[in-house]
Amino acid sequence: MSKKLPVVSGKESVKALVKLGFTARLGKGDHVVLQKNHRVFSVPLHKTLKKGTLRKILIPYTGRVGDDIAAVHIPSVYV
Repeated sequence: MSKKLPVVSGKESVKALVKLGFTARLGKGDHVVLQKNHRVFSVPLHKTLKKGTLRKILIPYTGRVGDDIAAVHIPSVYV
């Protein structure tokens, strides 16, 4: 059973997704557009992402949740 999703900012989640192979294409306002192959989506650069927003970003586009993504994040608090 996987652990709970970590509380992260939009900037931290973008850094983690880039480590997973996504490319930051452009940013407009408080969103960044990420792409990997044919998958294109935007991530809000909010101070903290809500659990549902983070889950909707992670599950369809990375297939990873909880433990896997927590290990990729920069802050040592989540590792």
